[in-house]
Amino acid sequence: MADTLKSIIKRELKLLFQLKKTERLWHVPVLASLCVGLPLLAGYLLDHLEYGIVSCLGGLVILYLPPTNFRHRRSTMLFSSLGFILSYSLGLMFSFNPILSSLMMAVFAFFVNWVTNIFKLGPPGNFFFIMIAAMASCQPFNLEAIPVKAGLLALGVLFACALALLYSLYMTAKYKDKLQAVIPRKKNTIIISESITIGAFTGISLFVPHLLNFHNPYWVPISSLAIMQGVSITHVWQRSFHRMLGTVVGLGLTWLLLQLDMQPLSVCISILMLQFIIEMLIVRHYALACIFITPLTIFLADIGSLFSVDSDLLISARFTDIDVGSLIGGIGGWLLHHQQLKAKADRHMRIAKVLVRRIR
Repeated sequence: MADTLKSIIKRELKLLFQLKKTERLWHVPVLASLCVGLPLLAGYLLDHLEYGIVSCLGGLVILYLPPTNFRHRRSTMLFSSLGFILSYSLGLMFSFNPILSSLMMAVFAFFVNWVTNIFKLGPPGNFFFIMIAAMASCQPFNLEAIPVKAGLLALGVLFACALALLYSLYMTAKYKDKLQAVIPRKKNTIIISESITIGAFTGISLFVPHLLNFHNPYWVPISSLAIMQGVSITHVWQRSFHRMLGTVVGLGLTWLLLQLDMQPLSVCISILMLQFIIEMLIVRHYALACIFITPLTIFLADIGSLFSVDSDLLISARFTDIDVGSLIGGIGGWLLHHQQLKAKADRHMRIAKVLVRRIR
């Protein structure tokens, strides 16, 4: 037992200080930083920074650009773009009531996970669709503003698609098209059981902070979902540990940046730079990337009050949000990847399908 524990600790410490190798080109971080940073800078220059914030969220769709052939890139970007606009619009429409909003997020997360698995959408998979819907669902409800906000997000999406098209044409001209990435297809019963778990815990992770009157409830479901992205129970707990560790250091970095008395322009430039650093690190070391994800998300979410709020209160609130989300995500991830539970769920799904066919 002692030897096993010692080997586990040794392995985890080795992973903590290990940078993974990756074949990801530096083009992707550059594209991501431009798609997020330029709409934000445009909003600043037009004296409507709040518009730039919404548009830069749409720019995150560039992260779904696959390293495959031109045809597959085109279809993936179209599918992802429509998904982004739908996600944001649904979140805004249900933001008038916390309970209905949480129920909507549970159902929405179920369908998003099911659809992304059926169509074998590659990483980051369901994450940003659910993240954007969660952020929108926590905004103050304003029926008249919904078309404006959805339109601004669509502009960010269109800008990212334009850059994706130019980049794809360049890659096609310079390199031969790669074969379409082969993503393993899961059984339909497993997809449904996974989707139920993800939907349930997404709804719970949004309802709990509403119940506890957290200032920005969407931090909890975002943190929870990030943890549940693990591919196994071990990976889930590794991500949970790495996220919490990276977040603690990242909150320290955020606090230091807030002491610099940054102006809106310097915050916009910081967001652009942070996005580049994150995309360089996320495929190499999750904990290291989380150090920079923390200030980026805080700057994006709280940029409106960043220059007037007490930095100590902001940091402590975010620490609580992320800890609660990581705990919920850890439980959800354990259920999601528990082999015996997966086998039971698969068996019950098969029985249910047989019964439905008999009834018909």
